[in-house]
Amino acid sequence: MPNELLVNVTSHETRAAFLENGVLSELFIERESEKGSAGNIYKGKVQRVLPGMNAAFVEIGQDKAGFLYASDFSEEMKNLDTEDEDEELLPHPDPLLLQEREVTGEASPQKKQKRSYRWGGREPIQNLLKAGQDILVQITREPISTKGARITSHISLPGRFLVYMPTWGRLGVSKKIASYDERRRLRDILRKNRPAEGGFIVRTAAEGVSEEMIEQDVQFLCKLWQEILGKKEKSKAPCLIQSELDISFRALRDLYAVGVDRICVDNVEEHSKLKQFVERFMPENLSGLQLYQEEKPIFDHFGIEPEINRALGKKVWLKSGGYLIIEQTEALTTIDVNTGKFTGKKNLEETILKINLEAVQEIAYQVKIRNIGGIIILDLIDMEKRGNREKVYADLSEALKKDRAKTSITKISEIGLIEMTRKRSRESLKGVLGSECPYCDGKGYIKSESTVVYDIFRQARRELDHWEAKKMVVKMHPKVLNLMNQLERQGIEEFERKSGKKLEFKACESFHVEQFEFVVAGG
Repeated sequence: MPNELLVNVTSHETRAAFLENGVLSELFIERESEKGSAGNIYKGKVQRVLPGMNAAFVEIGQDKAGFLYASDFSEEMKNLDTEDEDEELLPHPDPLLLQEREVTGEASPQKKQKRSYRWGGREPIQNLLKAGQDILVQITREPISTKGARITSHISLPGRFLVYMPTWGRLGVSKKIASYDERRRLRDILRKNRPAEGGFIVRTAAEGVSEEMIEQDVQFLCKLWQEILGKKEKSKAPCLIQSELDISFRALRDLYAVGVDRICVDNVEEHSKLKQFVERFMPENLSGLQLYQEEKPIFDHFGIEPEINRALGKKVWLKSGGYLIIEQTEALTTIDVNTGKFTGKKNLEETILKINLEAVQEIAYQVKIRNIGGIIILDLIDMEKRGNREKVYADLSEALKKDRAKTSITKISEIGLIEMTRKRSRESLKGVLGSECPYCDGKGYIKSESTVVYDIFRQARRELDHWEAKKMVVKMHPKVLNLMNQLERQGIEEFERKSGKKLEFKACESFHVEQFEFVVAGG
C-alpha cells in the first residue's frame, strides 16, 4: 500500500496524518489558538541567572520565560571546527527532525583517534550571561503543563536535505545513510560549499541526491540565516524572529526521508500553498498531490478518527483479547499488560509470551501516536524463561526503531518491568486534545456514594458540640440521599438517639457527588 499524507484543514485547526502501508503512523495537530512554537527563533532578553542550576530564564514574549541551560549556550562554539572528527558532539535540537538527531562523521575502516570537547557550560552560567542581556535562542521543547519552553542558542535551520547549524563547526551525516562511499561523497560536496561559519547535518533524504540540489539547499539555508541576523539587529527583545513552517509543510518536509507517495488535502487554499511548496522543493511528488473533494470527511474516509479516539482511551484492546492500561501523569506514564480474554492453547508460559510480544508492538505504536514523553514504566506479564524475556526485549527494541523520537529501554526485570525513556519535545496527544476533568479534579476517580454517606456521619459527630439547634438539615447529591434512605435508616436513628439531635436530608441537583452541607433547620 502507498504511504499517504492526509491533511484536514478547518478555520480553527489543521491536522496531518501519515499512513505508512495503510496504518496511521504519525499524527500532527495544530490549532490557531494554540499554535506550536517548537523550532521558532526569538530574540530574547535574559530575565534571571540561576548559578545554583547553571541555567537562566530568558524572556521570549511567551506567557512563561524560556529555560536555558549553560550547556545550551553557544558562546564557546563560535570558532570551533571539528569536521574531521568522528564523535557526536551535539544532539540535534529540532524536535521535528528527531530521526536525524544521531549523526556521525565520515566512517573509516581504521578507527580514528577521538578528542573530547566540552561545550557551552564549561564556564559557570554567571560568567556567560547576565540579566538584561539580549541573545538569539530557539525553542527545542514546547511549554508543557506548568513548565516554560526549553530553549537553546544552538540554532538549527532545517532544509529538505540538510540542517544548517550556524554556531556548530562540524559536518555530520545521518547514521541512517549506511554507505561509506555515499557519506564521503556528501561530505565532499559540503566541504566545497560550506560557508565560513557554521556546520551541517546531512539528512537521510540526501542519500543519492545530486550535488546541484545539495548546493541549492546550502545557499537557501545560508540566505535564511543572514535574513535572521538582519531581523535580529533591527528588532527589540523580546520578539519572534523566525517562525517554524505550518504543520502541513513541516510534516511533508520531515517525512520526505520516509517516502510519501500521495498527499491528499481537503482544503483548496491549503492545496494551492502545498502545490507551490512541492513544485519548488520536491517536484517529483507533484503528481501525488491531490485535492480531496468527497462528501465524507477525509479522516472518516481513511479511518483516522477511530484511531484518534483509541489513542485517547485508558484501555487499549489487543487483537488476541488481552489489553493495555495506559496511565499518564506529568511525572511518568505506566503501561500495564493484562491477559484479558486470552487464555491460550498450550501452556501458561506460551500464553504469556504471546501476549507480551503482541503488547510490545502495540506499546511502541501507542507511545508514538500519543506522543508520550519522559519516563515510561512497562509492566509486562511475568515470564519465567530468560529466553522469552530476551525475545520480548528484542521485539520492543526493533519496534521502537520506527519512532523518530529518541528512546531508551532497560532490560526486562524478573518481575516483568521495563523502564523506558522517550524524548519529550512537545505536548502529548492527551495534552493537546484533552483537559483536566473538572468533576474529579484530575484525580481520575470520585468517592463512591456509600463513602460520602459515611463521611456525612463522621462530620455530623465532629460538629455535635457546635450545634445549638435541635434540628439540622443536611444537603447532598440526590444519589447520596437515595443511598442514605435505602441503606442507612438504622444508622440515622442510632445517631439521633445518642446525640439528641434531629437530622433532615435534602437533595441538591447542583451538588457534586462528594459535596454535602450542614445548615440550621429553616435556614
